[in-house]
Amino acid sequence: MATNSFNSIHTLRRRHSIDCPYPFSSSSSSSFFLKPITKNPSSFSNHNLITFSVSSTTPTTTTTTTTTPTTPFDTLEQHLISQNFREADEETRRLLIVLAGEAAVKRGYVFFSEVQFISESDLKEIDSLWRKYSDGKFGYSVQKKIWNTKVNRDFTNFFIKVRWMKKLESEEVDQYNYRAFPNEFIWELNDETPEGHLPLTNALRGTQLLKSIFTHPAFVEEGNEEEEEEKEDGSSNNSGGDKGNAKKGGLFGGLRSKLFSKPDYSF
Repeated sequence: MATNSFNSIHTLRRRHSIDCPYPFSSSSSSSFFLKPITKNPSSFSNHNLITFSVSSTTPTTTTTTTTTPTTPFDTLEQHLISQNFREADEETRRLLIVLAGEAAVKRGYVFFSEVQFISESDLKEIDSLWRKYSDGKFGYSVQKKIWNTKVNRDFTNFFIKVRWMKKLESEEVDQYNYRAFPNEFIWELNDETPEGHLPLTNALRGTQLLKSIFTHPAFVEEGNEEEEEEKEDGSSNNSGGDKGNAKKGGLFGGLRSKLFSKPDYSF
């Protein structure tokens, strides 16, 4: 009896192994799972046989991939939205270096001659973000308007107007000095914040970089090309010096070297 029982069990297991080969082909369109089923054959009242049935299921996996479009200006916009103007200023400087080309990246700063390689759309986008999140107080176009219409393209007067220079106490004459970066600059936006104060432009190597930005095609208003050229010709001889600025700038041109400390553009 015991021998017959063993043979019966062996026969059942062998038949199962033939009917249900393992492993299953990975190329099958469905996945198969072995489900244990307990049977109590009448001929074996004291033993339980464990066999397996094969169920075919097709797992449903839903993968949702959400991609948010990114642009090179996302970091700048986030800083501006949060009104982290110090960080936004640093990011603007980084963007200009990258947009100016590989040579500027290796050098770590932009030559004025490289501004021409920055596309109009990129420069306009940077300016647009600054104006958007500052209620129109900040941006290159805002600064260009001040430089072009309020101070007759005189950079010394421009620096005073946007408060990149501060007035020093003096009993004899008005004296101005360049603000120390970064603590003496204004990083908050309020009613007292001067128009055009940000973004800063490093003028350590002179004012040509800032001038190249202001005269970039991105900020030449349509229909004013000829006027821009005329002003450019008229100011080319005194844009970086003191000659001829006494009457136009409202300052004592001959005394300028005495009125102002040595330029130190550390920003």
